[in-house]
Amino acid sequence: MTRTVIESKTRTVTIGFDEPFCVIGERINPTGRKKLAAELETGDFSTVEKDALEQVACGAMVLDVNSGAVFTNKMAEDPRYADNNFVEPMLMKELITRIQAIVDVPLCIDSSVPGALENGLEMAEGRPLLNSVTGEEERLELVLPLVKKYNVPVVAISNDDSGISEDPDVRFAVARKIVERAADHGIPAHDIVVDPLVMPIGAMATAGHQVFTLVRRLRDELGVNTTCGASNISFGLPNRHGVNAAFLPMAIGAGMTSAIMNPVRSVEMEAVRAANLLMNHDANGSAWIGFSRILDAVKEGASFAEASKAAAAAGRGGRRRRRG
Repeated sequence: MTRTVIESKTRTVTIGFDEPFCVIGERINPTGRKKLAAELETGDFSTVEKDALEQVACGAMVLDVNSGAVFTNKMAEDPRYADNNFVEPMLMKELITRIQAIVDVPLCIDSSVPGALENGLEMAEGRPLLNSVTGEEERLELVLPLVKKYNVPVVAISNDDSGISEDPDVRFAVARKIVERAADHGIPAHDIVVDPLVMPIGAMATAGHQVFTLVRRLRDELGVNTTCGASNISFGLPNRHGVNAAFLPMAIGAGMTSAIMNPVRSVEMEAVRAANLLMNHDANGSAWIGFSRILDAVKEGASFAEASKAAAAAGRGGRRRRRG
């Protein structure tokens, strides 16, 4: 059975077909978050630290760390700040340093800039997940040697030099190409986590069906774990979280083993926890019972993040008492 192992300083997370669904927290990403990008430009990491703590408390097993910030004000002072190849490597180092100082979970190092990826690999404790490589020739030649050098797993996105195909057979062929090229570098298939690319259901009516079919093929024919940007499925639609919450258990049932998603949304996390229970990936239903207590606190007026933090703190206290 395929298992992709990622680690922090002291924790190990295994992504696999017989493991609980791996929730990768998406919040530490300044792309599209103007307020966060502005804070980072001034050296303010308070939102990053808050997001890291909240996501872990709410159930994120891994944190995605994306350094794709644009420092618009600094461009006027120094034109180098207009270049992501200059900004992102520096920012990635600082982000990882700050995050590792307050939480101990594996990281997913996320950038389109090779220098930022390598800086992230140098700074990360344990064995992070690298995000990402595509089927584009230039990207393969840049990223796969890093994967081999640092002995880390990598997210493989199913697009190539021709772009993103709407044909699921083409996306499968790209994934197979990446797995084969990785093997040429001595990288095993269990260290490849394929993103089959989730299209918005509002723009393509067959997007959900395509993903479920692709995930089954990737599991059965290539034997690889899978991930996705879960919220892409609902892009442009009202009540997005309801759509996401329906999509996740269906994807898990098809064989998807992880997703980059927002763990601070209770409706999506409820769907994931229930899917783990129904897939027999929750021993004795203990995780579901614990999660239900958090939902009870939410019904009484607490926010999901507050209730999750309180439950996490109570768990730590209980463990200390038992050791004593």
